[in-house]
Amino acid sequence: MLLCFAVYKCAVSPTGDRLYITNWKQNKLHTLARDGTLLATYSDPALDSLYSLSGLHVTPAGQVLVCGYWSHTVLQVGWEGESKLANLATREDGVWYPRSVCYSSTILSIIVGQLGDILVFRVE
Repeated sequence: MLLCFAVYKCAVSPTGDRLYITNWKQNKLHTLARDGTLLATYSDPALDSLYSLSGLHVTPAGQVLVCGYWSHTVLQVGWEGESKLANLATREDGVWYPRSVCYSSTILSIIVGQLGDILVFRVE
């Protein structure tokens, strides 16, 4: 039986050798090799609520960005998919139930789609 929340979001590394998959129900980020081999599984206390891992994006430089819906956070995870590198934005920065995240190299900004509006954070 296929579970309807087995895969929620997915993204591919710029080199095409890694696939990042979120499991919304289990709040985990899985990193797979091109052949489907599981390389890493990441979870974080900021993502520990049910259905919290809501957004995923891999930048052209290979940076992995994820959203924590209930924790009101945007995190950067290492390219290997095993560790958190930084809290990029939190409730204190105006993040409120983030649903999606992406990086725009055109405007050098991280764009966060959230409940009710969109936030744009300029990256220097």
